[in-house]
Amino acid sequence: MSKPLYRSKNRIVFGICQGLADHFDLSVVWIRLGLVAISLFTGFFPFPVLYAIAALIIKPEPEGLRREERSFCYEEDYFETSDSPRMLSLRRLKNRFDSIESRIRRMENYVTNKSYDWERRFNAGK
Repeated sequence: MSKPLYRSKNRIVFGICQGLADHFDLSVVWIRLGLVAISLFTGFFPFPVLYAIAALIIKPEPEGLRREERSFCYEEDYFETSDSPRMLSLRRLKNRFDSIESRIRRMENYVTNKSYDWERRFNAGK
């Protein structure tokens, strides 16, 4: 709960549910299901009023906050960086190829393993 409460820009109506989910580190689905359950049990009247009041009281999310929390996207990072975009892109590309190379090495080790060869021969006789 260290994150402050803001109305999210990634929203459906006012961003209240997504803001609550970000604040409490929960899935937005659980927040929405809880609010639907509350509205069903209270007879639908208080829910729209409280939601509108929350939309007026809770501050909108600042512009730069989502950029820091955003997942890693190579294309967006390339176009939004101001510090030597070529070097950053080359470094990311090298890291990506290194991870692919390590995956290929693991696959080669598995396929060239003697136990894999015996298993393949055993299954071929069926």
